[in-house]
Amino acid sequence: MPGKKKMRTRRARLNPTHANTPVSLKDLADSLGLSSTTVSLVLNHSPIANSIPARTKRRIFSLAKKLHYHPNFVARSLRAKRSYTIGVMVPEVSEGYEAMVLSGIEDFLLQEGYFYFVVSHRHRHDLIEEYPHLLLARSIEGLIAVDTPCGRNLPIPVVAVSGHREVERVTNIVLDHDEAAALAVGHLFDLGHRKIALIKGQSFSSDTEVRWASLRRAMSARGLPLETLLTAQLEGDTPSPQLGYLATKKILAAGLPFTGLIAFNDVSAIGAIRALREAGFRVPEDVSVVGFDDIQSAAFQNPALTTIRQPLWQMGQLAAETVLRRIAKGASAPYPRTLMVEPKLVVRESTAQAPPELSVASERPSAALAGND
Repeated sequence: MPGKKKMRTRRARLNPTHANTPVSLKDLADSLGLSSTTVSLVLNHSPIANSIPARTKRRIFSLAKKLHYHPNFVARSLRAKRSYTIGVMVPEVSEGYEAMVLSGIEDFLLQEGYFYFVVSHRHRHDLIEEYPHLLLARSIEGLIAVDTPCGRNLPIPVVAVSGHREVERVTNIVLDHDEAAALAVGHLFDLGHRKIALIKGQSFSSDTEVRWASLRRAMSARGLPLETLLTAQLEGDTPSPQLGYLATKKILAAGLPFTGLIAFNDVSAIGAIRALREAGFRVPEDVSVVGFDDIQSAAFQNPALTTIRQPLWQMGQLAAETVLRRIAKGASAPYPRTLMVEPKLVVRESTAQAPPELSVASERPSAALAGND
């Protein structure tokens, strides 16, 4: 009979073993007895789908999984005349700051049904200039720049994580560095530390100068001297603890006593602890170390690292949310120039009360911290 033949044809099309006949959204909707719009809203996690019964959603996801249904992004883009694609620029993809920010970006974009391109420029100026054009050629609707300078006025919404430049069409997401520096310095000060070494970030990092200025103000506010010989700058573009290790070796070579050290980030703090131990110092009994960022491995170091937490995952999520909101509102709509997030002091095992010889009670340097004199 014609009806039975038609039913057999539909079942054949929906058979997941037929690799050459992909299931369309209409096929899926017809099989469920629902409209294509309803199925599309559920599969794309649209906010409007909140009004659809949970049982219906489960049916849709279950059949889509069984039939290996995959949305046709090309067809979707052609219908809407949009790409639903975001570009993301990072210095490198490695454990630490960038990876945690990128995780927040990815989670939000996937939830909203957006595709994304990620490019790593390795701090090369030619790539920083070239990549936005290459991404624009691939029809991105917005750009997120992570710890990457944005000096060019692009015709799309741009969100810069740790961006500090005032550029047209760019929203900067920044940490309250004054508060972060006050937390780090204040923590060591309250533990009795009066001789504090500082490790400055690389010259190319977006946060370096802003954070350094904040640390200087925080030290001055506590009446603490900023000794030139107790400061060192990270040199090199490798995301390795070796940079903090070498910077700390340079500070130790000066021979000035100190009981506290604030590193530019957690990775350099890990290297600093290794250098201190090699020089015969105990952490935190002789020298307390404070990191910055609160990367995932910070809590699992030995000792567990005291650090200033940047809400990195949340910063990534906020960046993705902001760029999509700006896309939805249109290019001519007002947009926020700066969004500020707050730091938090996370106290673990790498900081302790300053040794009595160099605490607030006395100015006399201890023999253990007098270097090789």
